[in-house]
Amino acid sequence: MKDAYGPLLGALARTPLRNWAHELPAQIARGLSLERWGDLPRWQAALARLPALSPGTVDFRDGVRIGSAADASDTERDSLRAALMELHPWRKGPYQLFGLDLDTEWRSDWKWQRLLPHIEDLAGRLVLDVGCGNGYHCWRMHGAGAARVIGLDPSARFVMQFEAIRRYAGSAPVDVLPLGIETLPPELAAFDTVFSMGVLYHRRSPFDHLRELRELLRPGGQLVLETLVIGGGPGQVLVPEGRYAKMANVWFIPTPDTLISWLRKIGFRESAVVDVTPTTTAEQRATDWMRFESLADFLDPENPQRTREGHPAPLRAVFVASA
Repeated sequence: MKDAYGPLLGALARTPLRNWAHELPAQIARGLSLERWGDLPRWQAALARLPALSPGTVDFRDGVRIGSAADASDTERDSLRAALMELHPWRKGPYQLFGLDLDTEWRSDWKWQRLLPHIEDLAGRLVLDVGCGNGYHCWRMHGAGAARVIGLDPSARFVMQFEAIRRYAGSAPVDVLPLGIETLPPELAAFDTVFSMGVLYHRRSPFDHLRELRELLRPGGQLVLETLVIGGGPGQVLVPEGRYAKMANVWFIPTPDTLISWLRKIGFRESAVVDVTPTTTAEQRATDWMRFESLADFLDPENPQRTREGHPAPLRAVFVASA
């Protein structure tokens, strides 16, 4: 695994991230340690069982599509499916691999289409995706022209999922690291664009998270923030007592106006909400690739406008701002 990060470490040595590059090998080793992840040998064995396939085509611009059905036999496709299923559950996607449709819990491509018209051109940019899961959006950022994309997610399972996709993706300048945002040195001021999607409401201190994001951006760099919101006006925020949609780690869900004021308070400029969309059971649902509970199980069966706990049903918004 550590060899997979050699190109990244070499590239960072030529950027303002060169000092962080010295710390990265030890951070990665801790993030992928057996002490933290007892299932790690099983996931690594699944990667080792992936069949050796060569894609005739690779597309990250209009999806994450690697190879076609003609590039693999039925037996190879069955082996591919079995190995990938060892990494269940698959939450972000979808992926198309050698004629295999990996139908993930989230239609993350829908979110990408909502935010893409509102972000600055990624061509040539150094991009960070905080809380990236298995890296689906990292591939789409690369497909949109980013020079290098670094994803952060502390879940080793999701990192293994990313590595499974990378096995067939060639030498694309995309990496997912088994780290949280708190492991990055403070005040890096290095990234052209920073994405934080589906993270803010999981943070005990939203202001600390927003400050961390701002300190990662170069002056004039763009933040793309996606999070849960509620309806209402300035100053309103939901702090759920107990769970929200069966999630225990949801702390603050503001209104769009409230979050705009938070961004301004942290020092962001040109803050704007560019999309507000209710989450539906067409966008988030259980599939063969994610067989646990999903959105339909989190909503009140008598009133789907409410969660099981009686809170407003999930409403997600995209914000953009400049450092």
